[in-house]
Amino acid sequence: MLKKKFRLRKNIAFSATFRLKNCKSNEVLTLYKGKDKTDDKIPTKVGFVVGKKIHKRAVKRNKIKRRLREIYIEAVKNGTAQKLQDAMSLIFIAKSKILDLSYQEIKQAVEGLIEKF
Repeated sequence: MLKKKFRLRKNIAFSATFRLKNCKSNEVLTLYKGKDKTDDKIPTKVGFVVGKKIHKRAVKRNKIKRRLREIYIEAVKNGTAQKLQDAMSLIFIAKSKILDLSYQEIKQAVEGLIEKF
């Protein structure tokens, strides 16, 4: 679980990140990146979105979000997400193809998306 200070929670923050239209995507995910930080003491906040169109059951949607969170935390610890740490906010949006993938395949998709930035 991400600590509260690392979570993107307010609707205003989501809207501000979407408004910048700085995004990359692949067949599994879309990643929106907010504006760059001016102060290194401010943590990067992350949001994960899995819509009802992906699956109608909340259990499935929450499972996808848990997997994405864990992959992101692991990427930060390994240093592979270092390129993204200069942003104020990040939003990962899942696409319907993510339901068919295993944990390792989702991890590869996330790492590929990080490499694009």
